Amino acid sequence: MAPLSDPGTVDPATVGGAAVEAATLTESAADGARTAGTVTFDLAATTVRALNSELHAPSATSYEVLRPQGAHAIAAGVHAPLTVDIRGHAGYYCAGMNDGATVTVHGSVGTGVAENMMSGVVRVRGDASQSAGATGHGGLLVIEGSASMRCGISMKGIDIVVGGDIGPMSAFMAQAGRLVVCGDAGDGLGDSIYEARIYVRGAAGGLGADCVEKELRPEHAAELAELLTAAGIEPTGAYAPTRFRRYGSARRLYHFATHNSAAY
Repeated sequence: MAPLSDPGTVDPATVGGAAVEAATLTESAADGARTAGTVTFDLAATTVRALNSELHAPSATSYEVLRPQGAHAIAAGVHAPLTVDIRGHAGYYCAGMNDGATVTVHGSVGTGVAENMMSGVVRVRGDASQSAGATGHGGLLVIEGSASMRCGISMKGIDIVVGGDIGPMSAFMAQAGRLVVCGDAGDGLGDSIYEARIYVRGAAGGLGADCVEKELRPEHAAELAELLTAAGIEPTGAYAPTRFRRYGSARRLYHFATHNSAAY
């Protein structure tokens, strides 16, 4: 999978304790302008609270996080078009509620990466624990490795591309959006799914209630190619859209009916 190019770092500022030194040329603060360079936070010397406070009222457009050491909620709640590079493993809810930022984790992440994301791009270079992209409304989540169980649970419009496998009960109650799996999918795929679309290149361990395999029509192949390209995967050869299978809702459980009670 082709990696994203990391943003250039120009005279990075290191944040530790209470000291913050601006990175490069800063225009008038009255104009609300942001620095053109990169600000660096070392989480061995400062706190996630300090980092997130800066990201919520940013003075720059590019940030680098060093020694994250599995800390939770890194870059949560960002609502600006920033670039954030996290150099190491992150804990729970990394980039949660992201709205417009491009966040790259150069490592693996814990539970709930990009949970409730609204827009922007979150890329994980390693693996993701459970509930990746949960309840996401928009944006693109790319996991270059594999994701654990409940990937895309209750997704509401987010696009998720996983380079490896996903665990059981993924896309449970998925309402909208697209989930692309370049490896295998665990049991219970798409259980109680609504109108989300799932594409799997490998084997599906078992389909959940009301999830069925559907025809991969030309318009689906075209959208799949776009998603793979956006994730940095060339949609040719082993990753050609024709190598994938499409899954979605049989639409039998939209309304409760007593004769369907065994399927709930």
